This record gives sequence, C-alpha cells and structure tokens, in this order.
Amino acid sequence: MPVPAEASTSTSPIPSFKELGIIDPLLEALGQMSFKKPTEIQVEALPHAFSGRDIIGVAETGSGKTAAFALPILQKLWEEPRGLFACVLAPTRELAYQISQQFDSLGSAIGVRCAVIVGGMNMVDQAVALAKRPHIVVATPGRLQDHLENTKGFSLRGIRFLVLDEADRLLDMDFGPIIDKILKVIPKERTTYLFSATMTTKVAKLQRASLTNPVRVEVSKKYTTVSTLLQYYLFIPYKQKEVNLIHICNTLAQNSIIIFTRTVMDCQRLAVILKTLGFPSVPLHGQMSQSSRLGALAKFKSGGRSVLVATDVASRGLDIPSVDAVINYDIPSHSKDYIHRVGRTARAGRAGKSITLVSQYDVELIQRIEAVIGKKMELWPTDAEEIALLRERVDEAARLAAKELKEQAKEGKGRRKRGREDIGSLDDRDRDDDVVEAGLPAKKLKKGRR
Repeated sequence: MPVPAEASTSTSPIPSFKELGIIDPLLEALGQMSFKKPTEIQVEALPHAFSGRDIIGVAETGSGKTAAFALPILQKLWEEPRGLFACVLAPTRELAYQISQQFDSLGSAIGVRCAVIVGGMNMVDQAVALAKRPHIVVATPGRLQDHLENTKGFSLRGIRFLVLDEADRLLDMDFGPIIDKILKVIPKERTTYLFSATMTTKVAKLQRASLTNPVRVEVSKKYTTVSTLLQYYLFIPYKQKEVNLIHICNTLAQNSIIIFTRTVMDCQRLAVILKTLGFPSVPLHGQMSQSSRLGALAKFKSGGRSVLVATDVASRGLDIPSVDAVINYDIPSHSKDYIHRVGRTARAGRAGKSITLVSQYDVELIQRIEAVIGKKMELWPTDAEEIALLRERVDEAARLAAKELKEQAKEGKGRRKRGREDIGSLDDRDRDDDVVEAGLPAKKLKKGRR
C-alpha cells in the first residue's frame, strides 16, 4: 500500500469556511454555533475530504476534529440524501452523544437524522431507531456489533463513510477484534476518516487494514499542555489526601472543579464526602447507568453542580466549556492520561489550573509526567493550621460516606436478588473506561464491553 501523503501546514492567512468550499446551509449552521473561522485541523483536512480522500487526522482533543469529519459527510449527504449514510465509532458513550449533538447542530438546516447506539440503553428502542434508517449512526463498537449480529434487517452494507474517532483510545480499550468484525461487514468502496491523538503501532495497523492511500494531516506533534494552564502539585502523606483535597476545594469554592480518581469506589466515596460537607458535587463513572451519567454531565455543564468527581471516563473527548480547575486526587499511571485530564481546563485560550496530589508512592510518576510536559510544576500553597481544623469534620464525613455506600450496596444486592433490575442494567454497569484508564491490563476486561 502506498505511504500516506503528508499534508503540510500552511503559513498563509486562515481561509474562511466559505473559501474552503462549505455550502450555504452548513455555513448558516456554523454561524448559529458561533464558529467564526476554521481551526488548524479543519483547514488542513477539509480540502482533502472534499476531494474524496481517506484521511488520517492526528490532533489533540479540543482541536475541532469533530467538525473536520462531520462537515464533509454532511455536505456529501446534501448532494446524495439517503439513510444509513455514515457510521462513526467512538470509544465512550459520552463522546458518542457529544458527536451526535454536533452532527445535529451542524446539520440542522438540512434535516439530518442521527441515532446514538451505545451500551446501557434499551436494545429494542435502538433497533426501532435503526429501522427508521437515520442518516448518521454514532456508536460504541460493542453495542454496534450486537445490533449487526442480532437486529433483523439492520446492516451497514450501504454506508458511504466510516469514522474511527479517538482511534488510539479505541485500541487501548481492546476494541480491535470488534472493529475487525465491523470492517468485514461494511463496503470496501467507502471513504474512511481515522482521527487519533497519537499514531501508535496499533493505530498504524488499523490504518493499513481500513484506509486506502490516505492523506495524513497532523497538527500536533507531541503530547503537551497549553501555556494558559497553571500546573501545581501538593506533596502529602497518603493518609492526608482527603483532608488536603477538602482544603483545596474550600480555597477554590467559587470555581468549577473536576476531581479525577483512579477507582469507582473512590469516586463514589469522595462525592458523598463532598456533598456531606456542603459542596454541590456529582459523581461520574462507568458503573452508573447511562441516563445517570448523562444527567451528571448535564448538571455540571449547566452549573447546577460545581464539582464533578470522575474516573477517567471523563478525561478525554468531552467538551465541557468552563472548567476552572482540575484536581488529580489520584495521579494517573500514564503521562498521556495526565495531559488529557488537565486538558479539561484552560480550553480555547482560557486560563485554568491543575493540582495533583502526590503521596510518597507517587514520586516517580510525577517526575515522569514533568519530563513529558517539559516543565516543573509549582508547589500549591497550603495552611497547616486550617488543614488541622478541618481534619475532624472530614474524618466524620468519611465515616458517614462509608456507611451510606455500604447501605447502598446492600439495597442494590437486594434488588438484584428480587429480580428488579431494569432491562440492560448489567450493561449499565460496564466499567471498561474505568478499568483501562486505571492502568490495569487489558486481558482482565470482560467480553461484551460497550
């Protein structure tokens, strides 16, 4: 197969969307969405997309890559309207919904119809939606494969476009075998867009299997953090993490904050502790039902809750406009995960701050992160007397949280024994994102991930 052509970055003035060849109905939608000028990835990718080329896009989260693949698909749909026109694969449910929302907004003037096919939602309702032949199907791989195998009358044999978004993460999550099956049942005469934050060996293999003589558009050469992000660390004994976290939250009381944890248990526990101490917080993790996950995001985005406690299910791909600070309660095992987490703040030129709690067990990890980002973090200032005064209240809140979570676990176990689980509830509690992003081996994951 020929080597992918390299698209050079232009040094000329940034062209307008109209100059790039976008049709009037899409220009109207872009105006309503306040998209004033194309981003770098859009400038580089759109001309190749309009010429019909397969594209490998290497770009960071928040670079505008969704519009880079959505606009050419919608423009072609305007010319050749029909159902089941394009399929987009995404690694997480939240990202799938976000992509669908952008398709809906960009395609509002041409009447585009999208279906989101993800785990945690009713299979029958999804089958009904697919039977109506939506223009765009946005899916997580596992649930899409379920429908291809089990939903009568549904196939992707006629699709014109396939998009693999966040391809590096799709493969990190061990979706490769499922993607291989999907590739076998869709037409070879299609246009394929593969977007990834990095070109890993796995992504290169996927490229060879799914793209024909692609053009490669790369607008980010390495993992890095933005200059508007102030990065801090706090070195503390492991046993003092909770009280120091609460002290930081008190200091940032007027800010919107995302707190990242490594495990589901810590996510749940910290959310209860914060709520007990009067912080308007909400948890987000992979064991929550899909409707609860979407509800938690909606509350945080709208300002109804100012603190989101999350596992790495929220670290990548999600566009949350105004996050003032990111706190790493648990330091991530991989440097790129740190960069994705702190990338939830200081977006679109705005300022932001990140604070990473470092215990005696984390020194090597923080040094590795500093080497990757090419800078030393500053020490976050603390007040020992204030922290000492908080300790008793935090310890009591932790005891209440442990009791509450224990009662919730008993209630959940009782409902399962009485057979009161809702349809799809086992799927609701899938934890692929949490397990993988915690740095655990992929071989420990269960089959049937969504």
